[in-house]
Amino acid sequence: MQRTPIVGLVAAGGFTAAVAAILTWRFYGSMMTVPVTVSIFLWVMAAVCVYFAWKVRDQMAGGRIGQDRSQLNPLTAAMFLVIGKASAWTGAIVGGVYLGIGSFIVPQIGELAAAGDDLPGVAASAVGGIALSAAGVYLERHCEAPPPAEGEPVG
Repeated sequence: MQRTPIVGLVAAGGFTAAVAAILTWRFYGSMMTVPVTVSIFLWVMAAVCVYFAWKVRDQMAGGRIGQDRSQLNPLTAAMFLVIGKASAWTGAIVGGVYLGIGSFIVPQIGELAAAGDDLPGVAASAVGGIALSAAGVYLERHCEAPPPAEGEPVG
């Protein structure tokens, strides 16, 4: 499995930000307000990713990866890797969407009362998406196993 490219995450976030900005500039009057509670899931998932990364890091540092009950199962580490990869992409896309919405809201704060009401939710969600993406990359990087030493069997 390839590492998640940071450039790809930035590109996906930028693309979704552009699409969201275009749609927001056109349809803002029809949109519902964005509450701060929208960002809770993003922040919780970011915290879960960081917790899993610390857990995997501690187990790898102690050499406790294996099939014993006291060890971290390699399939669990692989599952954490997939969670990290999915979180990185999800955070980039969702963060990009809210950055795009924010590109309309921030300049309109003085003119539209609704823009001022939406700003806390949009800002919390944009930063939460970026935090989720960073936590996903952090988790993914900690789930990588080092290659075996020269002459050691791979299995």
